[in-house]
Amino acid sequence: QVGEIKAQIFPSENLSKLRQSIEKNEMRCADPKAAEKMLKFVENIRFHSGDSIGAIIEIIIKNPPKGLGDPVFDKLDAELAKAMMSIGAVKGVEIGAGFAVATMKGSQNNDQMEKKGGTVRFLSNHSGGILGGISTGEDIVIRLAIKPVPSISLKLKTISKSGKNTEIQTLGRHDCCLAPRIIPVAEAMAALVLTDKWLQQRAIKNI
Repeated sequence: QVGEIKAQIFPSENLSKLRQSIEKNEMRCADPKAAEKMLKFVENIRFHSGDSIGAIIEIIIKNPPKGLGDPVFDKLDAELAKAMMSIGAVKGVEIGAGFAVATMKGSQNNDQMEKKGGTVRFLSNHSGGILGGISTGEDIVIRLAIKPVPSISLKLKTISKSGKNTEIQTLGRHDCCLAPRIIPVAEAMAALVLTDKWLQQRAIKNI
């Protein structure tokens, strides 16, 4: 999402096909139609308004190992949130349904389970692949709220070194939307956290 422009939500089974679409547009958006609108919007914000815009990005980790993390002090979702909040410009992190759980009932939010053909599976993934701080094996879904770039060419009020009221204007070449650049950083952060947790699990099992 860039400003009010949202990408279409695709079924998770289509994600492998969408990876090619993501790398074919400057916004790195899986929805080509939304990507085109986003790019026009961002260009208008940059060249005509001299402003910047915030965004939301989503990271989906497919087929993660089960059992990564701990129930209290080293929860997987807590470690992922810490890593994501360590990225500059990230001001919010959601795991799974995130803030939407505030309007859900337990009967709606609970990820029910069933056994079919000898395989146990979840009927939903509102938890975003992490329950009780431990990975379930379902897709890990993380969303990040990205703030608008503060370096803009519009005049803003500030205070000088001497403590006097003044104005500041940042000129030059600046990104006006950080979403495309943050995606690989967020992917790397997620990979580091999962690798750490996987190595910890191996150490505990003495493998």
